[in-house]
Parts: sequence; structure tokens; C-alpha cells
Amino acid sequence: MVRVMVVFGGRSGEHEVSLASARAIMEALGKSGRHEVVPVGITREGRWLSSGDPMKELESKAKYLSDGSNLEAPDVSGPLASAGEKLPAGLGSVDVVFPVLHGPYGEDGTIQGMLELAGIPYVGSGVLGSAAAMDKPTMKKIFAHHGLPQVEWLALTRKQWERDREAWTREIEDSLGYPCFVKPANLGSSVGIGRAADARELATALDAAAKFDRRLIVERGVDAREIEVSVLGNEDPEVSVPGEIVLREAAFYDYEAKYVEGGMELVVPAEIPDQTAAEIRRIARVAFEAIDAAGMARVDFFLECGTERLLLNEINTIPGFTPTSVYAELWAASGLCYQKLLDRLIELALERHG
Repeated sequence: MVRVMVVFGGRSGEHEVSLASARAIMEALGKSGRHEVVPVGITREGRWLSSGDPMKELESKAKYLSDGSNLEAPDVSGPLASAGEKLPAGLGSVDVVFPVLHGPYGEDGTIQGMLELAGIPYVGSGVLGSAAAMDKPTMKKIFAHHGLPQVEWLALTRKQWERDREAWTREIEDSLGYPCFVKPANLGSSVGIGRAADARELATALDAAAKFDRRLIVERGVDAREIEVSVLGNEDPEVSVPGEIVLREAAFYDYEAKYVEGGMELVVPAEIPDQTAAEIRRIARVAFEAIDAAGMARVDFFLECGTERLLLNEINTIPGFTPTSVYAELWAASGLCYQKLLDRLIELALERHG
């Protein structure tokens, strides 16, 4: 019997997404007969909950709306919980930790560093891979170093934007043009992302993104199909069959399209030439190894309409993890069911630690 501590919730704007992923993981592990699940929740304020029913307590406090309209940057300006409340009881008595913390304070190398110091095996990438993938400008610089194709982009800080809005507007217009996409540098699940078709929308998008992060990134908009693959492994990673994200009504793949039922459809395998699929899988493997990822990752691509130009968008080291999430669905289509996928991830965590 493998004792697995599942850590969920957290201080990021993706708190509710984490709860959904963790619930699915714990239910599957609990049914396996091979795992003892130890649930640990983290509140938005950073307090660890390791007694009672952490999931129930966090869900009762979550003001989750199906359209994502409740999403706000968490208030972390005040003091965190005391040191005694930060660490869960029984951390040293588990065999492996499964972090299900999307976004900052969990997917970014922070909890990974804590677990490294404690000498405890954990699922997923280490400190370097987690941090590099979470920070979009850093990730893109690493990809550029490896010669991987990407959309044009530029980065700026909240302070730079606030100091000289006109100069940055001109810079973005001259170097990227419209439409363009504005993103917080360190968030996922499309939280805080805005599409701008003119200067007024650009200002609105930058102001909105700046509420979530002090560092921002702007990318050239492309007319493209969205293709994704899932990666699994450590030193010799495997890549799933590609799938295509088909949007129902949204202008782009935003929070609502991702998490509201009927907002998107995953077509798997993607209807693309075999040569394109092979190149996507090759680039995904290079990207995974470039940031020193481990365990799992979802890699997202653009396939530009008309030119068929393939562009690497980003890599996510703790993707959404319900059975109907893209990561798991792509592996199911590749012959690896949800339960076996979880088993393999735990094996990889113990292998990497060893």
C-alpha cells in the first residue's frame, strides 16, 4: 500500500480548478486498492488543512461560478499563517506527495523546493522545471535557445506599463501589431488573459493582467488551430497522440471555454497530416527536456491557418487533471486509462527520487 499525500487548493487564482483536479485524483486512487490517500488542503491565505475533511472545508468556502466571473487575484498582502499552520501533520510519514496546485505557490517550484528539503518524493517536475515552465518569459527564452518556433512576443512589468503607457502602446503596436494577447507572466488556466484589437483594448487587457502579476507578456495574435499533446516520463519521455481544441463560441481559449461545459470540444486524434503530428511530438519532447521537466506536462501548439506554420505556445507542468481534462483524455486516446496514468505518475515520482 502506497501512502499518497494529495495537496490541493492553494493561494493562486486557480484555486477552484485545483479542487476539481484533486477530487478526481483522490477518488481514483482511493478505488485502486493500492493507495492510501492523505488529503491536505491549502486555503487562499496559505493555511494548511490536514485534519477533518480538507476538501469539504475548502469547497464550502469557494465562491465558484461556472463562468469563471469570480476569478480575482488572491489577497496575499497580509501576513501568512503561522509557521505551525503552514506544514501538514504527517508529512514525513507518506511515501509520495502528489501536488495538485495549479499556478503560483504550487506549480512554480515553491512546494517542490519544500519537498526537496524534506527529502520526500513527489509527482511532477522539480524546482527548475516547475519554475521555468511557470514563468512565460523565461520559458520562451529557453525555447528560443533550443531553436523552437514561437509567436513573436515581448515582456514588461506592471511598473513599466504604469510609468509610460503611451510608449509601451507604441512599442507593442510597432513590434507585434493587432490583434495581440496579453497575459500575466505567472498564471495558467487562461486566468487574466485578454485579447486586444486596438489601443483601447490593449490598455484594458494590460490593466487587467497587472492585477494578477507584476510581470506581463504580450504575444502576436495568429489565426491558428490549437493542438495539444501530453507528455509522460522522466529521462525518456513519451508523447501522446495530438488532439485539437475546437471552440464553440469563445473568441479564444479563455477560462470559460476551458471549464464551462460545452465551451470546447477536444478532437482526438487531431485531423492533421502524419508528418505534422510527428513534428509536434518531436518539439514537445524537446520542450519537455529543455526546461528539465519530469513526470508530466501538457504542451500546447498553434498550427497557423493558410501557412501550416507550427508554433510552440507553452508547456504546463501541472495541467488540469480530471478524467475529462485534456491531459488525461489524450492519454486515454493513446491507450493509457486514468487509473493507470496515476499509477505511472507515482512510479515516476519514486523513480526520480531514487
